[in-house]
Amino acid sequence: MARYKKKIPIDQNCGLDLVKEALSGKWKIHLLYFISQGVKRPSELQRKIPAATRRVLNVQLNQLEEFQFIAKKIYAELPPKVEYSLTDLGESVLPIVIALGQWGDKNQAHLRSVIEQSLD
Repeated sequence: MARYKKKIPIDQNCGLDLVKEALSGKWKIHLLYFISQGVKRPSELQRKIPAATRRVLNVQLNQLEEFQFIAKKIYAELPPKVEYSLTDLGESVLPIVIALGQWGDKNQAHLRSVIEQSLD
């Protein structure tokens, strides 16, 4: 399978540009969080994030694996069994993910009102 090549060059001017590239994607932060909570199998992750398609989850899991935030273990059995776990790098970003979630919880009323206004 050919790897997708972006047409627009990726900004790599600062750490925020690099983090944006590594963690951009609708479900990546959720995937890191759920894997940290013990949700290891793709089917379990799909149940936790029902709004995401299996294909999108697989693409984003592969990207997280490429950036070495997660590790994939394939068991030699039939049917094949796959499990994901956080790497040391994934563990190191987890406090930031949790802090973002807490910030969102604290400011959810404001954020929801702005989002709702933008939908009108």
